[in-house]
Amino acid sequence: MKPIQFELFEPADTKEKRSKLGHAHIAYQQASSILTDGKGALKSFDYTLNPYSGCSFACSYCYAAFFTRSEEEQNNWGYWVRVKENALQLLMKHRKAPMINKSIYMSSATDPYQPLERELELTRSLVQELVKYHQVRLVVQTRSPLVTRDIDLFKQFEAIQVNMSITTDSEEVRKTFEPVCSSINARLKAIREVQEAGINTCISLSPLLPVENATTFAQRLLETGAKKYYIQGFHFSKTKFVSGTREEALKLIQKTDWSDRKFNETLETLRAYLPNLKQLT
Repeated sequence: MKPIQFELFEPADTKEKRSKLGHAHIAYQQASSILTDGKGALKSFDYTLNPYSGCSFACSYCYAAFFTRSEEEQNNWGYWVRVKENALQLLMKHRKAPMINKSIYMSSATDPYQPLERELELTRSLVQELVKYHQVRLVVQTRSPLVTRDIDLFKQFEAIQVNMSITTDSEEVRKTFEPVCSSINARLKAIREVQEAGINTCISLSPLLPVENATTFAQRLLETGAKKYYIQGFHFSKTKFVSGTREEALKLIQKTDWSDRKFNETLETLRAYLPNLKQLT
């Protein structure tokens, strides 16, 4: 087992902290808590866990942007990340009363495997703490192939599921709505690797963006071996956009004629192929 990297949380004067990664500015904070009671759409979970605030993936439709603390943060969504640098210490406080069989959703308002995680390994330290001292029921939500790095830890859980967001079969669409994210092929390969390691997987088609070929898309999804899928429609007229991509998105929606009719036709094709496809409202 890889040792927990306590050096991540050394005082600022003993470890130089990165202030920027790619387009995103990085800040560090002392969080007051690391676990939040599940509520709303996630009320079936005991807790949600977010190692970071903000997310450098900068998906143009991200709902999390509209739960930020200020209009400035919302307008600059995708260009800032705050590291909860005391997250591990906060989680360690729960050792006195282990959270045996509690359910945790990671994460509800950030991606725990966004680019900064590759070098910080903050999420990894939290997963290691959970499996060693708590044996919770964990759901990991991500769109990053980096999640495969932690397969060794995932395999130690008695109850775990890794969800991979794959919202389209088109690289043109992906580059318009999710320009900083990994390619579709990379995500398909990653979730297949997780599944082949004997870990429960689910593919999130939410929101479903324009699809070029529903039949081929369904076949590619099936090849991952994932056993669960959930899907949600994309309502352009009701969606707020961040990261300055609204005009490009509008042009693409018009080009692909991605209407409710087109979505429903795609949905029916996917249902014919995919087992356990659940539609979210």
